[in-house]
Amino acid sequence: MKNLFFATCAALLFIACDKAKIDVKTSDGKDSIANEEWKPVDSATANKAWMEFATPGDMQKMLAKSDGVWSGENTMWMEDGGKPMTSTSTTTNKMIFGGRYQSSEHKGNFMGMSFEGMSITGYDNAKKKFVSTWIDNMGTGVMNMEGDWDASKKSIEFKGKMTDPTRPGKDCNMREVYTFVDDTHQTLEMYGPDSKTGKEYKTMEIKYTKK
Repeated sequence: MKNLFFATCAALLFIACDKAKIDVKTSDGKDSIANEEWKPVDSATANKAWMEFATPGDMQKMLAKSDGVWSGENTMWMEDGGKPMTSTSTTTNKMIFGGRYQSSEHKGNFMGMSFEGMSITGYDNAKKKFVSTWIDNMGTGVMNMEGDWDASKKSIEFKGKMTDPTRPGKDCNMREVYTFVDDTHQTLEMYGPDSKTGKEYKTMEIKYTKK
């Protein structure tokens, strides 16, 4: 049954992408062929690829070790060289969808206001990269990031973009370094552009301790 499911997914993907190649429109409304020519894949190869893509492995197991409730000591800087602001937070991690992704709920306070955030983190078996999305009650956009695992540093360096509300219609580059210190301690360092210079600086650091 599982093989049939993946074979069906592969077939639907082939049909959808092949149709998309024909239906792509340019900005002036004219038909256009997609930049990348679609290469046919036989059903056995497609089925195998889908099964490998969908099967949790070592990286997902590593994420699962972070399941549980964590307390956070937060330090934030509003500008490069600015006065640090400190607060505390609580994060609850839980693997979902059969151990494929980790859902995280974050609660704390920011400048006297209640703060809530949610992230989904996973490891894309096909891309060989960690992937992450973030939303919170301090905005209406979604931050998407991808990252690489550095075994020597026991860390993931995420890079991505988020909406910059100070520049309507523009995004800004973001970077996060998530370090797995040990089984009960982790550190998150976030970097973004200084509002005055545009240069990258550390905007936040959270030191996590597992409860």
